[in-house]
Amino acid sequence: MEVFFKNLTAENASLDELAEDVSLLVHEAETLVQVTGANLSEASKAELVNVLERVKTRGERIKQQALAGVRATDRIIRQYPYQSLGIVFGLGILVGALLKRK
Repeated sequence: MEVFFKNLTAENASLDELAEDVSLLVHEAETLVQVTGANLSEASKAELVNVLERVKTRGERIKQQALAGVRATDRIIRQYPYQSLGIVFGLGILVGALLKRK
């Protein structure tokens, strides 16, 4: 079978945007902690830094899991293109029938 498109998926645009937004949020929160640091106790600063590190770690883990899911889906669709098309077509008919019924 001849493949006309090398990559049928987007360049992970929405996933990259989400990861970028989380990184920006963490960076802004770190800046806020540094600016208002004089008003916070050391325990509060340590707790905020700890929370920010957990957010960074979880964000990276979510990004890696999403990328793995995208790659697995792409691999399955490329391996079984006609079956995938049939499943999507069947789901479309099912959803259409359910929507028409209401």
